[in-house]
Amino acid sequence: MKNGFPGFPREAVAFFKNLEKNNRREWFQERKPFYDETVKGSMTALIEALTRDMMEFAPNYVTDPAKAIYRIYRDTRFSKDKTPYKTHIAAVFPRRDLGKHSASGFYFSVSHKEVEVAAGMYMPAPEIVLAVRNRLAEHHEEFREIVDAKTLRGLMGDLQGERLTRPPKGFAKDHPAADLLRYKQLLYYKLLDPGIATTPKLYPEIVKRFRALTPFVEFLNKPFGMAAKKAASFLR
Repeated sequence: MKNGFPGFPREAVAFFKNLEKNNRREWFQERKPFYDETVKGSMTALIEALTRDMMEFAPNYVTDPAKAIYRIYRDTRFSKDKTPYKTHIAAVFPRRDLGKHSASGFYFSVSHKEVEVAAGMYMPAPEIVLAVRNRLAEHHEEFREIVDAKTLRGLMGDLQGERLTRPPKGFAKDHPAADLLRYKQLLYYKLLDPGIATTPKLYPEIVKRFRALTPFVEFLNKPFGMAAKKAASFLR
């Protein structure tokens, strides 16, 4: 399909259902060639197709599939759940001049249970949160216009994220952006019917949401994009 993606093969999505029932190393290792070729291979094709559209509306977030796709191996060091594998495949698209999880970016995942599309800052470091809060304090009206946009709300719902019970230290309680400054996370996520994963509908559903989310992600990354440009200029 030109500028599109036909959907994951049904057996690729069914793989995760079977993995959920057989989440152990021996079972996975026997089927790793299938995972690499059919599941991960399909994800790579989807990201390559997505790249062509993102070059138009979010070129700074175009990411090589090899770097975008998360590993299937779970980090079980601090988890009571010791199953070794994730039962979904996911990809992240950070801003190219920033770290993979240092600021805000786009994300989507596919499994037998759901398709998730998301964007924003999920687990930001304290210095990232402070920089974004300072930007919100100065440009809260611009931010409200972005998050109140009809298209964004229609496609992604309301702004999400953990919040403090009161404005953080250093900001007045009566600040006009007090409600926004309480956020510790700023993100959107939408769960879609898993049935679309094996159809051509998957691709446009992701694209139109990424497109609508771009002003939101760019707003959050503005302080860091400016810092990166200054650093690059200095190094010249």
